[in-house]
Amino acid sequence: MDDARTEPSWIADLGASAIDLFFGARELYSVFVRTLYFTFRGKREKGAVMEQLYAIGNKSVFFVSITMGFIGMILVYQAALQAKRVVPDFSQLGATYLELLVRDLAASLGALMLATRVGAGIAAEIGSMVVTEQIDALRMCAADPIDFLIVPRFIASMVMTTVLIVWAGAVAFLAGAMTAYLAFGVPLRTFFSMQLVDAGDMTIGLTKCIAYGAAIPIVSGYCDLSTFGGSEGVGWATTRAVVNSSLAIIMLNAFISSAGFIIFPGS
Repeated sequence: MDDARTEPSWIADLGASAIDLFFGARELYSVFVRTLYFTFRGKREKGAVMEQLYAIGNKSVFFVSITMGFIGMILVYQAALQAKRVVPDFSQLGATYLELLVRDLAASLGALMLATRVGAGIAAEIGSMVVTEQIDALRMCAADPIDFLIVPRFIASMVMTTVLIVWAGAVAFLAGAMTAYLAFGVPLRTFFSMQLVDAGDMTIGLTKCIAYGAAIPIVSGYCDLSTFGGSEGVGWATTRAVVNSSLAIIMLNAFISSAGFIIFPGS
């Protein structure tokens, strides 16, 4: 009898996981809707957005630039090696690389790096406020935590993610150009070709920048506001924020890329 009762336990675990996923998705959607509402109707502190613009943008420039520079060098070097084995013609190397950067690589790689830095920073800051009951104090003062804490980060993240990704893409392209010139003798004039980049590529790339910039503070804010416990809870919330933000970026990448291929089939 006991064996018969414990045999389908995996079904109960699966059902519990599905229920947790449903409630988590509902809470995440609630945070997203309330953030959009307070973005246009909220009463945030004066200068809060500018402060977050500096924290998210200026403090991430060095990290993003160095990382994307090395990634650009590696990508172009490996692509040139593979092209050299098939046909020793590098005339389309720069044009193809720029199209990939504009359409996907710059936005996706840059956003994943920002998710680790910005998402972890938001989680640590707001999570600490939750466990020290500062969020409860805000509610007692009739201040909504979404309006006071997440909306400034939401606006700043969308703006600075777009700016940082454009900058990071330029750094990656320049690093790739120098690598192609020094390692394979590709002339800079040949590498700097925009013949494959069209309006569809730029539209998809810009859409990804804005979507990723919106996803990072929303997902991180949801993980923060659901924090409980002491320092262990803050650490767990920070881990969840980074992992879930990265997962959201990958899922958005798949969705936007698929939609882009349908809307711009010739791109």
